[in-house]
Amino acid sequence: MRERSLRRSFAALVLVGEVLVVGFAALVAKDLSDVPGRTVGLAAAGLAVLCVVAAGLLRFRVGYLLGWLAQLLLVASAFWVPLMGVVSAVFLVLWVLALVQGGRADDVTARRRAAASRGSGGSEGSAGSGGASGLGGAVGDPR
Repeated sequence: MRERSLRRSFAALVLVGEVLVVGFAALVAKDLSDVPGRTVGLAAAGLAVLCVVAAGLLRFRVGYLLGWLAQLLLVASAFWVPLMGVVSAVFLVLWVLALVQGGRADDVTARRRAAASRGSGGSEGSAGSGGASGLGGAVGDPR
């Protein structure tokens, strides 16, 4: 069974959430900015498509690069709609957290799997060590 990357999952969640927020923000932006509604709609649709494509390509490095481009464009949208500065800051923080914390979680998972594969051929006493956190092993084992 192939293991799913938490970094990729977290990044995809941020990008999909961004699609929803961009759609709703476009409805507000067409009334708050001096930019014509058609232009706002096209820009929002383009950014939403970029987020969906980036989320779909997260298996490859280009997906993360497109995700960064989406964050940059969202930040740039604050030039036309100042309130988007707050929204873009929130998503930028979420994006960075998804990449950093997701990467850390993937590293912990890899270390635990490596320790489990090393310990699977060992003695019965080492099977419940659970690594550094002490959370592994047979929790609730009736023995």
